[in-house]
Amino acid sequence: MSRSESRVRVVRVKAGERDARADVLAAEEPLEIRVNGRRLAVTMRTPTEDFSLAAGFLLSEGYLGSAEEVHSIRYCGRDFGPGAEETDNTVDVVLRPEVPAPLPEKERQVLMSSACGLCGRTSIEDVRTQSRFPVAGDPLTVTESFVLQMPEVLRERQKVFDRTGGLHAAGLFDTASGELVAVREDVGRHNAVDKVLGWALLEGMLPLAGHALMVSGRASFELTQKAMMAGVPMLASVSAPSSLAVDLAREAGMTLAGFVRGERFVIYAGEQRILPDPQSTDLQSTDLQSTE
Repeated sequence: MSRSESRVRVVRVKAGERDARADVLAAEEPLEIRVNGRRLAVTMRTPTEDFSLAAGFLLSEGYLGSAEEVHSIRYCGRDFGPGAEETDNTVDVVLRPEVPAPLPEKERQVLMSSACGLCGRTSIEDVRTQSRFPVAGDPLTVTESFVLQMPEVLRERQKVFDRTGGLHAAGLFDTASGELVAVREDVGRHNAVDKVLGWALLEGMLPLAGHALMVSGRASFELTQKAMMAGVPMLASVSAPSSLAVDLAREAGMTLAGFVRGERFVIYAGEQRILPDPQSTDLQSTDLQSTE
């Protein structure tokens, strides 16, 4: 069993009968994120993809914009190579000398729960972050069928959710090829997004022009901002967006779709990027694909 899961004894009750058995839960542990050895934040997360999570968090906070700005990422001062077991709960991101480090006063003052990505901000001004990657001019277009297929394709790749039923997911789609290029799961919605966007940063993919981000929960302001910070022109969600998320999407020139379920969805911003399906029944050019 991986560190993303935990096995516990439970008692199931049905029709007055009790049955003791083992059950699998989604794991939740704290992760301390340091920059150049100094603590910046502590978040509750599912312990997988910690390096991507840390990179994505720094991207969304405005401290990183490319892989070239990172000297190294390591657990507790020890470098781990590919395939190494993740056994620590402290990650240190060492920036290159020319990259400004966060000021000491930017340290989050409280523990961020798995439900909060903005906890610990000390002022309203701290919440809104300027992106290096404008998205208003991104020429991305997708069909309505493309949007409607996204949740199903994402759900098929939620492997830990299948076993635990307790994780959020974020998926990054290449709209030109129709491929789901990355999926990450976590107990926190914001962590799942950070893991996807941090992976893309470390892979040298930013800005994510021509990509769409699909999330399994609601589209909050913080998730919209994270997508904007990575240059993602489109965000879609199976649930509702918040009013601030809509305001930010419209201000940034993003496309925002919510309630993507079954055969319907609602466009809250950037409707020009979502086109009606062609009259032809041949939708091969827009069919989504899942890549491993």
